[in-house]
Amino acid sequence: MTADSTGPYGQLILFGDSITEMSSQGDNGFAFMPTLQNAYMRRLDVINRGFSGYNTAHAIKALPLFMPSKEQARIRIMVIWFGANDACLPGSSSQQHVPLAEFEQNLRDIVEHDSVQGQQPSTILITPPPVDEYGLEAAGLLNGTTEVSRTADHTKKYADACVELGRELKVPVLDLWSVLMTRAGWKQGDSHLPGSKGEPKNAVLAEMLSDGLHFNPEGYRVLFQALMNTIETNWPKDSPQAIPFRFPLWTEAPK
Repeated sequence: MTADSTGPYGQLILFGDSITEMSSQGDNGFAFMPTLQNAYMRRLDVINRGFSGYNTAHAIKALPLFMPSKEQARIRIMVIWFGANDACLPGSSSQQHVPLAEFEQNLRDIVEHDSVQGQQPSTILITPPPVDEYGLEAAGLLNGTTEVSRTADHTKKYADACVELGRELKVPVLDLWSVLMTRAGWKQGDSHLPGSKGEPKNAVLAEMLSDGLHFNPEGYRVLFQALMNTIETNWPKDSPQAIPFRFPLWTEAPK
Protein backbone atom coordinates (compact mmCIF):
# COMPACT_ATOMS: atom_id res chain seq x y z
CA MET A 1 0.00 0.00 0.00
CA THR A 2 1.39 3.37 -1.04
CA ALA A 3 2.13 5.78 1.81
CA ASP A 4 0.36 9.15 1.82
CA SER A 5 2.44 12.21 2.77
CA THR A 6 0.04 14.95 1.70
CA GLY A 7 -2.14 17.11 3.94
CA PRO A 8 -2.82 16.82 7.66
CA TYR A 9 -3.66 13.56 9.38
CA GLY A 10 -7.31 12.60 9.33
CA GLN A 11 -9.08 12.16 12.67
CA LEU A 12 -11.23 9.60 14.41
CA ILE A 13 -13.23 11.38 17.13
CA LEU A 14 -14.83 9.52 20.02
CA PHE A 15 -17.55 11.76 21.47
CA GLY A 16 -19.19 10.50 24.64
CA ASP A 17 -19.51 10.56 28.41
CA SER A 18 -17.38 9.16 31.25
CA ILE A 19 -17.18 5.69 29.69
CA THR A 20 -15.44 7.34 26.73
CA GLU A 21 -13.33 9.64 28.92
CA MET A 22 -12.12 6.72 31.06
CA SER A 23 -11.29 4.53 28.06
CA SER A 24 -7.71 5.82 28.07
CA GLN A 25 -7.00 4.31 31.50
CA GLY A 26 -4.88 1.16 31.46
CA ASP A 27 -4.23 0.69 35.18
CA ASN A 28 -5.98 -2.68 35.35
CA GLY A 29 -5.03 -4.18 32.01
CA PHE A 30 -6.62 -3.71 28.58
CA ALA A 31 -7.29 -0.09 27.62
CA PHE A 32 -9.63 0.73 24.75
CA MET A 33 -8.31 4.13 23.66
CA PRO A 34 -4.60 3.21 23.38
CA THR A 35 -5.55 0.01 21.55
CA LEU A 36 -7.63 1.99 19.06
CA GLN A 37 -4.81 4.49 18.64
CA ASN A 38 -2.42 1.64 17.97
CA ALA A 39 -4.76 0.17 15.34
CA TYR A 40 -4.77 3.50 13.48
CA MET A 41 -1.13 4.41 14.17
CA ARG A 42 0.31 6.50 11.30
CA ARG A 43 -3.12 6.44 9.67
CA LEU A 44 -5.48 8.60 11.76
CA ASP A 45 -5.22 10.70 14.91
CA VAL A 46 -7.64 9.17 17.43
CA ILE A 47 -9.13 11.91 19.62
CA ASN A 48 -10.89 11.28 22.95
CA ARG A 49 -13.71 13.77 23.49
CA GLY A 50 -15.27 12.06 26.50
CA PHE A 51 -16.92 14.24 29.14
CA SER A 52 -17.76 12.66 32.48
CA GLY A 53 -21.36 13.12 33.56
CA TYR A 54 -22.54 14.55 30.23
CA ASN A 55 -25.87 13.65 28.70
CA THR A 56 -27.04 14.59 25.20
CA ALA A 57 -28.32 17.99 26.42
CA HIS A 58 -24.76 18.83 27.49
CA ALA A 59 -23.31 17.25 24.37
CA ILE A 60 -25.20 19.30 21.81
CA LYS A 61 -23.91 22.48 23.47
CA ALA A 62 -20.31 21.22 23.71
CA LEU A 63 -20.09 19.85 20.16
CA PRO A 64 -19.47 23.09 18.22
CA LEU A 65 -16.93 24.26 20.80
CA PHE A 66 -14.40 21.54 19.95
CA MET A 67 -15.22 20.47 16.40
CA PRO A 68 -12.53 21.61 13.97
CA SER A 69 -13.30 23.23 10.67
CA LYS A 70 -12.33 21.40 7.47
CA GLU A 71 -9.44 23.86 7.16
CA GLN A 72 -8.14 22.82 10.59
CA ALA A 73 -8.58 19.05 10.35
CA ARG A 74 -10.38 16.37 8.39
CA ILE A 75 -12.60 14.12 10.51
CA ARG A 76 -12.76 10.76 8.80
CA ILE A 77 -14.70 8.81 11.48
CA MET A 78 -17.09 10.23 14.08
CA VAL A 79 -18.23 7.89 16.87
CA ILE A 80 -21.10 9.22 19.00
CA TRP A 81 -21.81 7.39 22.26
CA PHE A 82 -24.33 8.82 24.73
CA GLY A 83 -27.33 7.62 26.70
CA ALA A 84 -25.91 6.15 29.92
CA ASN A 85 -26.64 9.40 31.78
CA ASP A 86 -29.75 10.36 29.82
CA ALA A 87 -31.22 7.05 31.01
CA CYS A 88 -31.03 7.99 34.69
CA LEU A 89 -34.47 7.71 36.23
CA PRO A 90 -36.65 10.84 36.32
CA GLY A 91 -36.26 12.64 39.63
CA SER A 92 -32.91 11.05 40.48
CA SER A 93 -30.63 13.29 42.51
CA SER A 94 -27.97 13.59 39.78
CA GLN A 95 -30.48 15.46 37.58
CA GLN A 96 -28.90 13.84 34.52
CA HIS A 97 -32.15 12.36 33.22
CA VAL A 98 -33.21 13.38 29.72
CA PRO A 99 -36.68 12.30 28.55
CA LEU A 100 -36.60 9.67 25.82
CA ALA A 101 -38.04 11.85 23.06
CA GLU A 102 -35.58 14.65 23.91
CA PHE A 103 -32.70 12.13 23.94
CA GLU A 104 -33.64 11.03 20.42
CA GLN A 105 -33.89 14.61 19.20
CA ASN A 106 -30.56 15.56 20.76
CA LEU A 107 -28.85 12.60 19.11
CA ARG A 108 -30.42 13.57 15.80
CA ASP A 109 -29.24 17.16 16.25
CA ILE A 110 -25.69 15.96 16.95
CA VAL A 111 -25.57 13.76 13.86
CA GLU A 112 -27.08 16.49 11.68
CA HIS A 113 -25.17 19.41 13.22
CA ASP A 114 -23.48 21.68 10.70
CA SER A 115 -20.08 21.09 12.32
CA VAL A 116 -20.48 17.35 11.72
CA GLN A 117 -22.14 17.45 8.33
CA GLY A 118 -19.53 19.89 7.09
CA GLN A 119 -16.90 17.23 7.65
CA GLN A 120 -18.93 14.43 6.01
CA PRO A 121 -17.41 11.79 8.31
CA SER A 122 -18.22 8.11 8.46
CA THR A 123 -20.55 8.33 11.47
CA ILE A 124 -21.29 5.56 13.96
CA LEU A 125 -23.75 5.68 16.85
CA ILE A 126 -23.16 3.47 19.90
CA THR A 127 -26.07 2.56 22.13
CA PRO A 128 -25.85 3.05 25.88
CA PRO A 129 -24.60 -0.17 27.45
CA PRO A 130 -26.68 -2.23 29.86
CA VAL A 131 -26.47 -1.66 33.59
CA ASP A 132 -26.06 -4.18 36.37
CA GLU A 133 -28.41 -3.17 39.18
CA TYR A 134 -26.53 -5.33 41.67
CA GLY A 135 -23.27 -3.54 40.86
CA LEU A 136 -24.97 -0.16 41.03
CA GLU A 137 -26.42 -0.99 44.44
CA ALA A 138 -23.04 -2.09 45.80
CA ALA A 139 -21.32 1.02 44.44
CA GLY A 140 -24.04 3.20 45.92
CA LEU A 141 -23.65 1.66 49.36
CA LEU A 142 -19.91 2.33 49.23
CA ASN A 143 -20.79 5.98 48.57
CA GLY A 144 -23.36 6.06 51.36
CA THR A 145 -26.54 6.04 49.27
CA THR A 146 -29.35 3.58 48.62
CA GLU A 147 -30.88 5.64 45.82
CA VAL A 148 -31.88 3.72 42.67
CA SER A 149 -30.91 6.01 39.80
CA ARG A 150 -30.75 3.53 36.90
CA THR A 151 -32.52 0.29 36.01
CA ALA A 152 -31.88 -2.36 33.38
CA ASP A 153 -35.33 -1.98 31.85
CA HIS A 154 -35.21 1.83 31.61
CA THR A 155 -31.76 1.81 30.01
CA LYS A 156 -32.94 -0.67 27.37
CA LYS A 157 -35.49 1.89 26.15
CA TYR A 158 -32.67 4.33 25.38
CA ALA A 159 -30.62 1.66 23.61
CA ASP A 160 -33.64 0.72 21.49
CA ALA A 161 -34.26 4.39 20.65
CA CYS A 162 -30.65 4.78 19.48
CA VAL A 163 -30.97 1.74 17.21
CA GLU A 164 -34.23 3.06 15.74
CA LEU A 165 -32.76 6.53 15.15
CA GLY A 166 -29.77 5.05 13.35
CA ARG A 167 -32.12 3.06 11.13
CA GLU A 168 -34.11 6.22 10.35
CA LEU A 169 -31.03 8.35 9.62
CA LYS A 170 -29.27 5.49 7.80
CA VAL A 171 -26.36 5.80 10.23
CA PRO A 172 -24.67 2.56 11.34
CA VAL A 173 -25.30 1.66 14.97
CA LEU A 174 -23.09 -0.43 17.21
CA ASP A 175 -25.76 -1.99 19.42
CA LEU A 176 -23.45 -2.40 22.37
CA TRP A 177 -26.39 -3.04 24.68
CA SER A 178 -27.25 -6.20 22.75
CA VAL A 179 -23.60 -7.23 22.36
CA LEU A 180 -22.97 -7.19 26.12
CA MET A 181 -26.36 -8.61 27.03
CA THR A 182 -25.97 -11.48 24.57
CA ARG A 183 -22.70 -12.37 26.26
CA ALA A 184 -24.60 -12.30 29.55
CA GLY A 185 -27.10 -14.87 28.25
CA TRP A 186 -29.91 -12.64 26.96
CA LYS A 187 -31.68 -13.57 23.71
CA GLN A 188 -33.63 -11.31 21.35
CA GLY A 189 -37.21 -11.03 22.53
CA ASP A 190 -36.40 -12.23 26.04
CA SER A 191 -38.18 -10.14 28.68
CA HIS A 192 -35.86 -11.40 31.43
CA LEU A 193 -32.99 -8.92 31.56
CA PRO A 194 -29.63 -9.93 33.05
CA GLY A 195 -28.57 -7.22 35.46
CA SER A 196 -32.10 -6.62 36.73
CA LYS A 197 -32.75 -7.12 40.42
CA GLY A 198 -35.58 -9.40 39.30
CA GLU A 199 -33.00 -11.87 37.98
CA PRO A 200 -30.08 -13.63 39.70
CA LYS A 201 -26.72 -11.87 39.78
CA ASN A 202 -24.94 -12.21 36.43
CA ALA A 203 -21.23 -13.00 36.60
CA VAL A 204 -20.62 -12.01 32.98
CA LEU A 205 -21.99 -8.49 33.46
CA ALA A 206 -20.01 -8.16 36.69
CA GLU A 207 -16.85 -9.06 34.76
CA MET A 208 -17.50 -6.33 32.18
CA LEU A 209 -18.91 -3.54 34.40
CA SER A 210 -16.84 -2.28 37.32
CA ASP A 211 -19.64 -0.60 39.27
CA GLY A 212 -22.72 -1.62 37.37
CA LEU A 213 -22.21 1.17 34.80
CA HIS A 214 -18.58 1.89 33.95
CA PHE A 215 -16.36 -0.61 32.17
CA ASN A 216 -13.78 -3.08 33.36
CA PRO A 217 -10.98 -3.99 30.94
CA GLU A 218 -13.06 -6.90 29.64
CA GLY A 219 -15.92 -4.56 28.77
CA TYR A 220 -13.55 -2.32 26.83
CA ARG A 221 -12.07 -5.35 25.10
CA VAL A 222 -15.53 -6.35 23.86
CA LEU A 223 -16.19 -2.75 22.81
CA PHE A 224 -12.98 -2.58 20.77
CA GLN A 225 -13.71 -5.73 18.81
CA ALA A 226 -17.33 -4.71 18.25
CA LEU A 227 -16.27 -1.27 16.97
CA MET A 228 -13.72 -2.78 14.61
CA ASN A 229 -16.38 -5.14 13.28
CA THR A 230 -18.82 -2.25 12.83
CA ILE A 231 -16.29 -0.20 10.88
CA GLU A 232 -15.27 -3.16 8.72
CA THR A 233 -18.91 -4.00 7.94
CA ASN A 234 -20.26 -0.49 7.32
CA TRP A 235 -17.23 1.63 6.41
CA PRO A 236 -14.63 -0.83 5.04
CA LYS A 237 -12.72 2.03 3.41
CA ASP A 238 -12.07 3.33 6.94
CA SER A 239 -10.78 0.11 8.47
CA PRO A 240 -7.13 0.39 9.53
CA GLN A 241 -5.85 -1.95 6.86
CA ALA A 242 -7.59 0.11 4.14
CA ILE A 243 -5.93 3.42 5.09
CA PRO A 244 -2.39 4.01 3.83
CA PHE A 245 0.40 4.85 6.24
CA ARG A 246 1.17 8.53 6.50
CA PHE A 247 4.73 9.04 5.26
CA PRO A 248 6.84 6.26 3.78
CA LEU A 249 8.66 3.57 5.75
CA TRP A 250 12.11 4.54 6.92
CA THR A 251 13.70 2.37 4.20
CA GLU A 252 11.93 4.46 1.56
CA ALA A 253 11.80 7.86 3.24
CA PRO A 254 13.85 10.69 1.68
CA LYS A 255 16.89 11.80 3.64
